Amino acid sequence: MADELSAKQRGILQFLEDFIAKHDYPPSIRDIQNGCDISSTSVVDYNLKRLEEKGFIRRDREVSRAIELLDGQGERRRRGTVQVPVLGKIAAGIPLPVHPDQLAPEDVLDLTEDIAGNRAGLYALRVQGTSMIDALINDGDIVILEPKQVADPGDVIAAWIVDREETTLKKYYPEGARVRLQPMNSTMEPIYEDAANVEVQGKLVATIRAF
Repeated sequence: MADELSAKQRGILQFLEDFIAKHDYPPSIRDIQNGCDISSTSVVDYNLKRLEEKGFIRRDREVSRAIELLDGQGERRRRGTVQVPVLGKIAAGIPLPVHPDQLAPEDVLDLTEDIAGNRAGLYALRVQGTSMIDALINDGDIVILEPKQVADPGDVIAAWIVDREETTLKKYYPEGARVRLQPMNSTMEPIYEDAANVEVQGKLVATIRAF
């Protein structure tokens, strides 16, 4: 029962409910520490363990941000979710030699149906680099992508650069016979490629912050 919880545990539980309702994914330990004005992450972890023991949450310690709200009896309380595979890294900076179609899942995320919508085949990649920081996509974040082979100007896409066998996360601007892959970082220059040398692999759906 909720009246068995301490004031701190009730505050954390309310923060979890509010955060998930707003962002559609669970908070990090640091989010909880800051949002509940708790002195340390160890105190957060202690109280999460108590909430777990009392049947109000379920955690998977092998997966970042994997906190599931329960009803106090150990039964699932979250809205419907969709499982999305995490396929590896994508560069928001210098392109990395990684092609999403050639990767096996290294993790699985639960996304709410509000984020997933009716999109099929969603996948996730971990961001490496800072070229998209002005779009609030930072190093260590996870981007959710919808498989697409075409994109509109200004879309944030996963682009496969064919001749270098590299992939990168950038804004997409087709310019006749060439494509401009635009970083969202004022200190970085765009990448220009022949249109035939760029394949759209996916379009950005959502970003999950690392911190």
